[in-house]
Amino acid sequence: MFKDLEELVKIIRERKNATEEKSYTKTLLNNKKLSLEKVKEEIQELIESVENNSNKIHESADVIYHLLVYMEANQIKIEDVIKELNRRRKKNE
Repeated sequence: MFKDLEELVKIIRERKNATEEKSYTKTLLNNKKLSLEKVKEEIQELIESVENNSNKIHESADVIYHLLVYMEANQIKIEDVIKELNRRRKKNE
């Protein structure tokens, strides 16, 4: 399961250096304002899908993808976030 998430992060990072300009991921990585707007939009869509009990999985996937792209665009590494979550878990044990 988490291998798939690692693979997604790897693809996002590869797209950052891709030469093709038609990459949606690269567009988001290069346009932080657009990336932020997409995160906000996708979170709102997830909230609505939960309230309506429809498309929750699809909207959750969109949130995760756009959040990971936003993080990469802003030099926030998922590895550092995981370390922080582990630190908090250990602190609360």
